[in-house]
Formats: sequence, C-alpha cells, structure tokens
Amino acid sequence: MAKILIIDDERAIRSTLRDILEYENYEVEDVDNGIDGLDLIKKKSFDLVLCDIKMNKMDGMEVLTKGLELKPDLPFIMISGHGTVETAVEASKKGAFDFISKPPDLNRLLITVRNALDRGSLVSETKVLKQKVSKTKTREILGESSSIVKIKETIERVAPTEARVLVTGANGSGKELVARWLHEKSNRADGPLIEVNCAAIPSELIESELFGHEKGSFTSAVKQRIGKFEQANGGTLFLDEIGDMSASAQAKVLRALQENKITRVGGEKEIEVNVRVVAATNKDLLKEIDNGNFRMDLYHRLNVINIHVPPLSDRKSDIPLLSETFCQEICSDYGMPVKQFATNAHEALKQLPWSGNIRELRNVIERLIILSDKLITEDDVKAYSNPSGSLYEPINTSTTAGLDFDSFSNFQDYKDYAEREYIKFKLEKNNWNVSKTAEDIDIQRSHLYSKIEKFGLKRSE
Repeated sequence: MAKILIIDDERAIRSTLRDILEYENYEVEDVDNGIDGLDLIKKKSFDLVLCDIKMNKMDGMEVLTKGLELKPDLPFIMISGHGTVETAVEASKKGAFDFISKPPDLNRLLITVRNALDRGSLVSETKVLKQKVSKTKTREILGESSSIVKIKETIERVAPTEARVLVTGANGSGKELVARWLHEKSNRADGPLIEVNCAAIPSELIESELFGHEKGSFTSAVKQRIGKFEQANGGTLFLDEIGDMSASAQAKVLRALQENKITRVGGEKEIEVNVRVVAATNKDLLKEIDNGNFRMDLYHRLNVINIHVPPLSDRKSDIPLLSETFCQEICSDYGMPVKQFATNAHEALKQLPWSGNIRELRNVIERLIILSDKLITEDDVKAYSNPSGSLYEPINTSTTAGLDFDSFSNFQDYKDYAEREYIKFKLEKNNWNVSKTAEDIDIQRSHLYSKIEKFGLKRSE
C-alpha cells in the first residue's frame, strides 16, 4: 500500500484529497505546514508527496527543494490555486514530478498520482538492479606482494592501448581476473567482454563457437549462429586456455588477427570485426611450439605483452589479506556474522602448498567458515583445510619402495609416471566418476579427460 503525504494549509483541500486517496486504498497522512511536512519526511518513508505552493511558515517551493535534499527519489506533485505556466515550469526545474491546479480534477489527480508512484517504483527497482550489478562488478586484484603490485601497474599501462596480451599462470591463479581488468580499464570498457574457454569446447566445435556458422553448414546447423568474434565486436575477446585450441582453429584465429575479418563456417562472406584479443594459458607455449602443438606465428601475434600471474605459493604474504576478504564475502553471502582469524591460523594457512592456488584458498576459507566457531584457529586450519578432513594425504610408501628410479631417463619422465599413477589412483577411488575426480584434484574436467587420453588410462574390469 503506497504511503502519501499531503502538505496544505487549507483544511478543506486536505480533507478532500485525503478522502479521494483513501478511497483508492492509499495510506495518507496530512499536515498544514511545510515545516511539519519536512519533519515527517525525515522520520517516515513516503512514496509520494502532494504539496501546496502558497503556504504560511514555509513556501511550497522551499519544501520541494529541502524535501528532495532529504529524499532525492521522492516524487512531489505541486498544487496551487494560482497556477501559471511559469509556476509549473519553475516547479519542474526544481524537481517536481508534476503540477496540478486547484481545485484538482479528480481523474487528472488520480492519473498523476498513479504515474508518480509508478515512476517511484521504477526508480527503486533500478537502484536495486544497480546494487546487484555493482556486486557482480569485477573484484579487485587482491595482494600487496611485489609481483601483484607489478601486475597492477602493468594493467594500468597496457589496458588503455590496443596491444594484445597473453596472460600466463597456473590454474586458479587469477588469469581471468587479470583479463577482466584489462577490459574494465580499457577504452572498450563500454563494449562487450566475451569469454571463451578453448579447453571446454570439443575441437570439432571450436571454429563454429569462435566464428559462427551458416544454416545448413553441417548436420546440426539448423539455423545461423553468430560467433564469439562477432559478439565481441567493439569490445574484448578473452580466449582462455588458448594452448588447447585445435590447429585449424589456430590458423583461422591468426587470419582474424591479421586482417580483422572472419568468415562463418559454411559461409563465403567476409565480416569485418573490431576486437581486442586477450589470451590466457597454463601451458608453456614455447614448449608446445617445439612439440608442434602451437603455431609460432600465432604466439607472436598474441604475446605482444605478457603478464605472468604467479602461483599462490610464490606470494604467501598475500594470504592473510585474501583470507580476510574471502571471509567477509562468504559470510555476507550466507548472512552470517563475519568470523575472525587467530594470528596462528594465518600462519598455518601460509604453510600449506596451495597447488590449487586462489581457487583452492577460497574453497578452504568457505569450509572453515562453515565448520569453525567464531574464531578460526590453527587447529581449525589443520582439521578442515583438506576436503578429506586431514591436512595432507598420507603417502603410500609401499608404492615407491620397489621403484627403480634409475629407470627414468629424466625428471619429466618421473613426473609423468607419478602424475599417471596419482590420477589412476584417484579415478579408481572415485569409481571412475570423472566429474567427482576432477573436483577432488581441483582441475577442469576437460583437462582430466586429456590426461586420461594422454596416459592411456582405462577402467579396470
């Protein structure tokens, strides 16, 4: 039920307006002077004010000005028995929603009241939406370590240019966040930021995803599709996990970067695109080039500026700040009082290896918030920092006791062996549930499939 305040020094007008509005099921209060009206506006929440212009004690125009200073979004409808065009214009300039002459026409009054209330509702809804949008705005790059300070400085210098950027770093280290800030601080910030995870898209579909396709170009192409390059026109295209892109898609991306033109799959027409490309990878692309998996010319097109995001293990001094920030966000999301960290809890967090980087840290903080008391202690960290409940999984020495280390020609061969056995163990432990295993070891499911294929792992009979 909308609440309406009437400010008028004529009792008959107040009574008439009140009867009309209460008949329409509005909740109404009235006062006979502007000073009392402003006092009520301060103390209570109203959806609309009907205010006379010519009054004793305080002029209606002054009430309008001071009322809007108190509540900028509160609609005012001004009423006057001496209405002129000049008065109406003045009221409008001062922020009034509308102007009505005395005695008010019933239909005109009700229509104006409804319109003013509708506008007030729209303003309130817009504020709520803006608050939601601001909550989803790109988070700050958190950290005060020298490596993070350098990254922030590089973003400030590079973002306003059109230079392409290659962001490197391990999974979960924050590469996507760097890409988002490059867009936010660029001259393209008002344009779209389109993200593509090249590792998550099957190789046979990546070209259609990037460049679009024409209807009938292949069996499932039942209608025309606009690709990511076109969607990002005027903005930024973020190619995540670029190292997993197929060879044919690499060739087409190279052409798009060289000519600023693309051709949809099954199409002949060249389409001009104005896109800034930011790419990211967790792979050593120079090694991928040596192995024939990545194009040298595409590497040089993408790697105009390189930003390397270090693993969390290399910037453990940032862990207290990251932990406190995550704690505040998670407690807010859950509607819980913010929990505190004991000093020894932060020190315990610093001692962990953090192979999953920032993503793993946030998961651990969420677990600590849910399972710990008001004060998160060192014992809590030891108890809950691992999903299985223990700090580290015990090493099965029986699997290494009979291992002939001389059989490995180099360290990489041993790492491959260890990785294969670890993944095999985890898959069997999870009954070959790939999704659960990927979550358990904190890698993307598509990466786990690649590892299974690479090591030739098969489920036991």
